[in-house]
Amino acid sequence: MAAVYAATSDLAEAEDAVQEAYARAWQRWDRLTAEGDPTPWVRTVALRLAVSSWRRARNRMRAHFRHGPPPDLPDLAPDRVALIHALRGLKPEQRTAVVLHHLLDLPIEQVARETGVSSGAVRTRLSRARKALGSHLADTDTDTDTFANADAGAKAPAPHPPTCHPKGVPSHG
Repeated sequence: MAAVYAATSDLAEAEDAVQEAYARAWQRWDRLTAEGDPTPWVRTVALRLAVSSWRRARNRMRAHFRHGPPPDLPDLAPDRVALIHALRGLKPEQRTAVVLHHLLDLPIEQVARETGVSSGAVRTRLSRARKALGSHLADTDTDTDTFANADAGAKAPAPHPPTCHPKGVPSHG
């Protein structure tokens, strides 16, 4: 590790290279240990990986200077940002159900098969997720109206406190 760090002067890069070298060594561990100490092999591979990584970064930098920065991408629409934020607020199993059913248009039965739960559980998750998304997105719309009113000189209403769910309430879905 010290040799790779000395060569790269980047601790994270050195750690990544050494980890990858050990992962590659593990695949041929019997042969490496039969030949003796595997440390030199691991060190050589780690150094080569670090150099390759450095070369890729250098080539990306050269391409950047040669071709310029990538074109500016348009910002995400505010409603899309609000939806992503609202999805992040869901429980993982609810978010998965919403994405599979509403965004990928999978039928409830297929969502159930892919997630390993019953169709009823998927329906429950979707129902609870829709309710949470509806209230969160309604709050977002209110916040957007608040900013619009503030820009127009109107007095902004007080912001809504965040909704919290007690930890003691069981969730069956």
